[in-house]
Amino acid sequence: MGHQNKTTVLIAEDEYSNFLLMKTILNLHNYEVIHARNGRLAVDHCLSNPQISLVLMDIKMPVMTGLEATKLIKEERPDLPVMAVTSHALMTDSKKAFDAGCDDYLSKPFKAVELLEKMDQLLGNNAPAG
Repeated sequence: MGHQNKTTVLIAEDEYSNFLLMKTILNLHNYEVIHARNGRLAVDHCLSNPQISLVLMDIKMPVMTGLEATKLIKEERPDLPVMAVTSHALMTDSKKAFDAGCDDYLSKPFKAVELLEKMDQLLGNNAPAG
């Protein structure tokens, strides 16, 4: 079955420079990117846009944290993979992320290949990243 060429990824990230870095990596690998500047907007996007196939969720954001947002998203879309992205690489953070329903965890700063490999795993794409 033919499906859309581009996979849509929501990047929930309040720091624009971090968003731009991720967007640049994803655009190079043919992903469609949507930006949410806070957790509340991330929830709104996920619940209104069925095209979103994966969420990259910054933990520390204004209005609503990434963990709160993930809980709400998972209530409505339990099969939507959410990867927590945080600059605080503490084990307690990763445990909190998984407790909130996150499917994977990536700490900043990360390498592009790490991000892409984890995304492929969550999306069920087994082909190695280029």
